[in-house]
Amino acid sequence: MSDEGTKVQEKQPRPWVARLTLLGFSVFVLVLAGVIQLVSWTTTISASLPPVPDLETLAVSAEVTDRDGLLLRPFTTSSGHWRLPVTRAEVDKRFIDMLIAYEDRGFAGHAGVAWNSMLRAAGQFVLAGGRVVSGGSTLTMQVARLIEGQPTRNAFGKLRQMIHAQQLEASLSKDEILDLYLTLAPYGGNIEGIRAATLAYFGKEPTRLTTAEAALLVALPQSPEARRPDRDSAAALASRNMVLDRLVSLGTIAEEEARAAKLEPIPTARKPFPMLAAHMAEQAVKAQPTARTVELTLDKRLQDALERLAAARARMIDPRVSVAILAADIDTGEILASVGSAGLLATESAGFVDMTKAIRSPGSTLKPLIYGLAFELGLAHPQSLIEDRPTAFGGYVPVNFDGFNRGTVTIHDALTQSLNIPAVVVLDAVGPARLVSRLKRAYANPRLPVDTAPSLAVGLGGVGITLRDLVSVYAALAHGGKPVALYDGLGARPVPHVSADVLDPVSAWYVSDILADVPPPLNGSPGRVAYKTGTSYGYRDAWAIGFDGKTVVGVWVGRPDGAPVPGLSGITGAAPILFEAFDRLGSRKAPLPKAPPGVLFASNTQLPAPLRRFRHPNENLVARISAPEIAFPADGVDVDLGLRGGALSPLVVKVRNGVPPFTFFANGAPFGRSQFARQDSWTPDGPGYVTLSVVDAQGRGDTVTVFLD
Repeated sequence: MSDEGTKVQEKQPRPWVARLTLLGFSVFVLVLAGVIQLVSWTTTISASLPPVPDLETLAVSAEVTDRDGLLLRPFTTSSGHWRLPVTRAEVDKRFIDMLIAYEDRGFAGHAGVAWNSMLRAAGQFVLAGGRVVSGGSTLTMQVARLIEGQPTRNAFGKLRQMIHAQQLEASLSKDEILDLYLTLAPYGGNIEGIRAATLAYFGKEPTRLTTAEAALLVALPQSPEARRPDRDSAAALASRNMVLDRLVSLGTIAEEEARAAKLEPIPTARKPFPMLAAHMAEQAVKAQPTARTVELTLDKRLQDALERLAAARARMIDPRVSVAILAADIDTGEILASVGSAGLLATESAGFVDMTKAIRSPGSTLKPLIYGLAFELGLAHPQSLIEDRPTAFGGYVPVNFDGFNRGTVTIHDALTQSLNIPAVVVLDAVGPARLVSRLKRAYANPRLPVDTAPSLAVGLGGVGITLRDLVSVYAALAHGGKPVALYDGLGARPVPHVSADVLDPVSAWYVSDILADVPPPLNGSPGRVAYKTGTSYGYRDAWAIGFDGKTVVGVWVGRPDGAPVPGLSGITGAAPILFEAFDRLGSRKAPLPKAPPGVLFASNTQLPAPLRRFRHPNENLVARISAPEIAFPADGVDVDLGLRGGALSPLVVKVRNGVPPFTFFANGAPFGRSQFARQDSWTPDGPGYVTLSVVDAQGRGDTVTVFLD
């Protein structure tokens, strides 16, 4: 009986065992509830996470690049951030290695969360009394935070970040995750991504970085505002050096390398982002608003060089003056450089106006095409003689730029000296309508007054035209007379719609050969460039257009508001810039082409009789006036010779038009007779009025009265 009672008593559980069982069950229930809640949270969080970003459609800064993919001008995102597209392959590998070593050494192996780092960070947080010692976030978790743009200072936020990181790892490769970090990481202010950071702080792409630069870029995303080098260079320096020390302790870099890197100064200001081809780049993003990258035909090196040239020369001329330059490949028509102004932000010279597309008067720049038409029609040869003497066409009486006439000259000399009267005589023979038609064949768009037919004034600038038009015309001359459609990379390459040539090859070569003989400005070498200058009425536009064997370049100088610039001319204002532009072509320089078959090399006396002298098809319609005129001094002016001070200074009298020899008179008394010269000098006895006269060989004369002082 007692034994059985003892057995029953032994089968009863001890009290502490029951408690432990109950406690274990309670813990199990709590853990299970926690797991269920965690699963519920995870499900809820997963459903609320943003979609995995596609690197191809991620919102980034639109960028305009040159023909080789080099950055010309980026634009901020719609939120105002600089965030340029970039991939791991475009970033210095040394920076990638330093970033992974410092931020996430287990990046290649984890699935989004490094649990050992999380446990370490949690333990450090507890031991430090609630102070964050290390974050424990992987690069993937940081990408998750950057995508959401939300802080993760609480447990729920950290859990959300961990779940998001695992989702990213399941959907993207490690390289894609790293590309997202390189694109989204903050670097202070509105700078996001490694590429925007290197451009802003170092003025270069991230392909090659120094150890010091890479260390600073590793440090900045940890606290981008507090460590901004342009705001607190001391904090930036300290954080960079901290990264260097850590990398030394990890064995990523040598101590000597870190020591040398610490001597490199910290940038103290942001550099401006590239703004090359500002006008064309802005047009590009407007034309393709959804494109991430727009590639133009421009050459970044040449574009940069010509923009600097334009800005420097405009400052030397007048702050209100702008300069436009356009360069294009003769064979393909691709635009290599397009400088719309002397600076986009130049307020005095309206730098926002793209003067490559502004409609202006071309001055004398159309003369080569006029003579080319005469060659093509068989009316002339470069060595044909033509008269440069006063000529009237009804009410239109052209005069030369300097007011003087040269008499009988060759077509070659008439063009190289840019004489107006012979050009108008030839234009009257070939027809202004034909000239306008050939301009259109060259893809130019000449603008005439509404409801008016082309007139002789077109030949001397009486038509509206753009720099781009003129470059297209001269490209055709350089291309053997074949039209060249200019192309800048915007939209589809134009399909040639012109079947006929602008000029035949022989006529085009004659023109090119003459233009190669135009005397260059002081900074140019003769014969290297075939070019022509032009100056519009009232000194409003100065032009210089030229080409060698591969490239055509056009230069415009003037005020965008159309105001005159006294003394401005094509030869003094635009031609020096043209030759400097050719000096900057580098390897693109090429000699002018050789003569095509059919060119007639002959002096005037060797030419066939009909070509020895240019004759207007209807000479009777060309009225001629040739009475002499006193060009200086003008009638009624006061001339200061310093006579009141006792000086006996000579007065120079100049004559234009007329037929030499000339006889000069002062108050009716002759004082000089020149056989060929068109000027003579006379020394007065003292101040007072004097009547000056001149009589030519045919007895025609002119008289002026001036006051000498």
